[in-house]
Amino acid sequence: MKKTHFIRSTYLCGLSGMALLRMLRRFIKKPFSQWKLWKFTVIIFIFLIFLLLLQREVGIQDFHDEPGIQTKDGKRANVLGLVLNAMNNIKGAKPKMQIKAPVRQTQVPGERRCLPGSYTAAELKPFLDRPPQDPNAPGASGKAFKPVSLSPEEQKEKERGDDKHCFNAFASDRISLHRDLGPDTRPPECIEQKFKRCPPLPTTSVIIVFHNEAWSTLLRTVHSVMYSSPAILLKEIILVDDASDDDYLHDKLDEYVKQFQIVKIVRQKTRKGLITARLLGASVATGETLTFLDAHCECFYGWLEPLLARIAENYTCVVSPDISAIDVNTFEFSKPSPYGHNHNRGNFDWSLSFGWESLPEHENKRRKDETYPIKTPTFAGGLFSISKDYFEYIGKYDEEMEIWGGENIEMSFRVWQCGGQLEIVPCSVVGHVFRSKSPHTFPKGTQVITRNQVRLAEVWMDEFKDIFYRRNREAAKIVKQKTFGDLSKRLELRQRLQCKNFTWYLSNVYPEVYVPDLNPPLSGFLRNIGRRSCLDAGENNNGGKPLIMYTCHGLGGNQYFEYTARQEIRHNIQKELCLHASRGAVQLYECGYKGKKSRTPLEENWVIRKDQLLYNRALKMCLTANDEHPSMVSCNPSDPFQKWIFGQNN
Repeated sequence: MKKTHFIRSTYLCGLSGMALLRMLRRFIKKPFSQWKLWKFTVIIFIFLIFLLLLQREVGIQDFHDEPGIQTKDGKRANVLGLVLNAMNNIKGAKPKMQIKAPVRQTQVPGERRCLPGSYTAAELKPFLDRPPQDPNAPGASGKAFKPVSLSPEEQKEKERGDDKHCFNAFASDRISLHRDLGPDTRPPECIEQKFKRCPPLPTTSVIIVFHNEAWSTLLRTVHSVMYSSPAILLKEIILVDDASDDDYLHDKLDEYVKQFQIVKIVRQKTRKGLITARLLGASVATGETLTFLDAHCECFYGWLEPLLARIAENYTCVVSPDISAIDVNTFEFSKPSPYGHNHNRGNFDWSLSFGWESLPEHENKRRKDETYPIKTPTFAGGLFSISKDYFEYIGKYDEEMEIWGGENIEMSFRVWQCGGQLEIVPCSVVGHVFRSKSPHTFPKGTQVITRNQVRLAEVWMDEFKDIFYRRNREAAKIVKQKTFGDLSKRLELRQRLQCKNFTWYLSNVYPEVYVPDLNPPLSGFLRNIGRRSCLDAGENNNGGKPLIMYTCHGLGGNQYFEYTARQEIRHNIQKELCLHASRGAVQLYECGYKGKKSRTPLEENWVIRKDQLLYNRALKMCLTANDEHPSMVSCNPSDPFQKWIFGQNN
């Protein structure tokens, strides 16, 4: 093998040498100088040395690489390999004419992509199409059901329904489960509102808690959701049974909802109340948001999209629909006005009860049209949507609260103080049957409501909780006995979320609220020495009614009054009412002093004299109990019916 390579190398060198000789002859024939000939000779010499070194390197490499003699077949294989390599080189040099399929980028796990533009009507098609309705049927198009006359049997049925459900179940049972609500009467900007695909609208799980609910109101609520909610957004409807006793809410209900795979039923074996039932529903929900509804609602057109769009914009928003009334007697649906602007927001009083109030001027100015949400200090808590992740982050519900009551005020304070916000979305309209009283019993008595309120006051209200305790002696007793349960988890939550204090809430969220004196000069009951009874506001006195005298009970309530630093006598359990002097019977009126930029009318300015008389600066007369109603007379220090003393409630 060495010999073969040597001969090959020698042959190559010979060819190179012959070529050089031919070049040399051509150069010699040409006339050139001796200097150029010398330069050319040096180049030739260097080239020959290079060839000799190359020959030597090839021989050494072959000696080391191939110690044996290669067979004939091996030589052929080498030749074939050289040929194939040459062909591949030629193939690789050709232009690539074949077009390959494009490689698409794979989606990042958990990432939701969205298309540009807005959702179309076809994309937002409801989960179910409402069947055709008879326009003359009872309650059709949301109209009232008013039977002309009832037979004795029908009258008994109506009375049983009223007693059991505290609404006219007789009327509800005769209205179709599928009734429509007539034309869409929302403001034009709500009807024409478009919803962007980016960010995409989140899916929702609708959670409905029920306990011994009427069959018709429960299922009308379920059907209403399916007829008015886009299929791509409605993940599921979860019915949570809080240990109902009625047979029709068990097997019969299970069988009925089988036709709707989207409807699920979960049950609590024992009565635990709304709070625990909602937590159970949330624990099994799979939607990106949670939408809580009561079991006696009807959803108006386009109710869901505005709620979910607001959460898509800001997941810390807890949003409520504009709640419309369904008449408790006729089931007439109070439809929204196309002009809008007549809205309320939620508030609270210092007995920690929820209420409604008109929008302040600054909130009306902030909103450009009806698509703008309304910021609300508190919410009713029965109907709202919230991001599932945010619901868990913000602390869900207080699991130590029992049955019902106070949970909406607690969540209102918590959301605002911990960085979220509560809003009402006017373009979302849901009807609700507002009952005058609850038909349900409380397994542990109504004191669980007060206990719930104490828990929220202790965690979120700081020093302002004392204002509540002065008005609710039962709450003060619970605090004194420390029977409100363990608060460590809720206090840790407030610390972990770095929530703001209640002073911040009053200053930034609800600056319009009147804050009573933290330490009023006098508070409690006002006892008359001559009558040996106490000044009492009387039942349902929201102002404009005379006061009465009643046996002192020391429980606060109608007999709670505060003597303020501005010399008012306030009865401010729910509304801020002041003792207003007038000739004849003294009445309670809405207080003239409402904070900054207001003053105390002289008719509401009282001086407690050293001789125990209550003197009014406007009339320059004193209060007496020597009449059917407390009234004003000329001051007489010797008259015991004009002598009053403040006493502390029990």
